[in-house]
Formats: sequence, structure tokens, C-alpha cells
Amino acid sequence: MATLDAKKRASLPNSAFAYVDSKGNRRLPIHDEAHVRNALSRFNQVKYESPEAREKAFRRLLKAAAEYGIAPVGFVTRQLREAARSEGSSDLPAGKVTLLLTDIEGSTGLVHELGPAYPELLEDVRSLIREAVEAQRGYEVDARADEFFAAFARADDAMAAAIGIQRSISDRSWSGHEVRVRIGLHSGSPALTDTGYVGLPVHVMARVCTAGHGGQILATAATRDEVSDLASGDIRMRGLGRFQLQGLPDLEELFQVEASGLNSDFPALRSADPG
Repeated sequence: MATLDAKKRASLPNSAFAYVDSKGNRRLPIHDEAHVRNALSRFNQVKYESPEAREKAFRRLLKAAAEYGIAPVGFVTRQLREAARSEGSSDLPAGKVTLLLTDIEGSTGLVHELGPAYPELLEDVRSLIREAVEAQRGYEVDARADEFFAAFARADDAMAAAIGIQRSISDRSWSGHEVRVRIGLHSGSPALTDTGYVGLPVHVMARVCTAGHGGQILATAATRDEVSDLASGDIRMRGLGRFQLQGLPDLEELFQVEASGLNSDFPALRSADPG
């Protein structure tokens, strides 16, 4: 994770930052490779004064990436996607989709442990999640607080992305801190609006995610029925039973996604009563 103390930051020239606003506030340091990679993951979190300012920062960041031999294919794809949405269009898949939600377990404790360094850890986690989602042809719907919301046209891709997320996070060193993410999957046909998805499938996805533990992937029967890539034996969905999830009208049959390299031993589900 890229770090930059106040003294070192103050010594850097304006050219070492992708964005400097009209008041002289400097954001997105790009003075070395680690910070360029960090700036690529954090670009959309910055509030720019104008579209022109955003475009200028975008070009400076691309130039810095080229200088360090970084090929930011995923970053450019996300910017094109954001531009399309800002013009009132959306490339999110419509109809039957599989929704994925991640949430960092124990994030409040991490905030207390890390203090001002927590936002950088959060962006590192988001970067790993984005890479896994994009690698499986997924679409980022929203990223706020400690959650990341994505959608997939195919359930197989959503499950592969979830497994990829857990593997990449468990393989990463977090400077002595424990970082674990819970993941919920649900398939359905939510309504697609200008701002994203709405409807019961979104709420089911959120409740499924909340019921899990860090390192765990939970999926509904609706997702299980859509998945076709279980014949290889490397991936399986273990039935956990039917549960009453908070605020939902019907019982949900839940499955734990298991694959090589993932933990499969977890306590009883959170916020879920057996039906």
C-alpha cells in the first residue's frame, strides 16, 4: 500500500500530483510507481471542480502510467463507462442478472487501527475487487463506504469473480492487519434505472452478504440454478439450509461457495434465522 507522510508530501512539486485545484489543494500523487497505481484506483473518488479539470487530471495520470510502464486497461475502461453514464446512458446488463456485493468485515476496528491510513487500504481492497470483476466481464454498479456492488450477465462469471476476490485478498499482505471480505450473490431481474438497479433482488443480495462472514461466499438458490460450471469438481456449492433473512418476506435457501484455496469453515450465519 502506497504511503506518503506529510513532510514528504509537502516537499513534492505540483507536477508530482495528477490533480491540483484552483485553491492549490493537491490530490493523487504520481511521483513513483506505487502512487501511480494507487491514483489509478482512487481516480473516481476525487471531486473535480469541472469536467475540464477531470480531463486534465486523467491525461496527466495516463502519462505518468506510461512513464512507469503501467498499462491501465481496466482504468481506461472504467472512465469510458463513467463517461457513458454521465451522458444519461448505461451499459449495465438488463433482464436476468447475477448481483454481487462485498463488504469488509470488522471495518470499524480497521479504522481505529489505521486512522488516516485506512482510506488507502480501502482503495487497495477496491482495486483488487475491481480487477477480479473486470476479469470476469462484470460491471461495477456502485462503491461506497466498505461495500462494492457489481453485476454480471452470467452467474458463472459472478461466481468466478467472487472466488477471485477471496483468493486475491487472502494472498495479499496487509502490513500485519487482517483484512477479510464477505460476499453475497443473488440472481434475479431488478429494474434498471438511470442510477442503477432497484427492486427486491438488490435487497436480497444485500441481506445475503450481511449474513456471511469474512472470507465467505454465500449464494441463493436462484444463483445456484443459474450456474453451469460445477462439473469440474474444483468448485462446489454446499447447501446450508433455508433462512429467514432480515426484512425479506420469504425464506431463502443459501449455499456456501467452496473452491481450492478458500476457507470453508465458518460460524453460523449472521442475521439469519433457520426456517
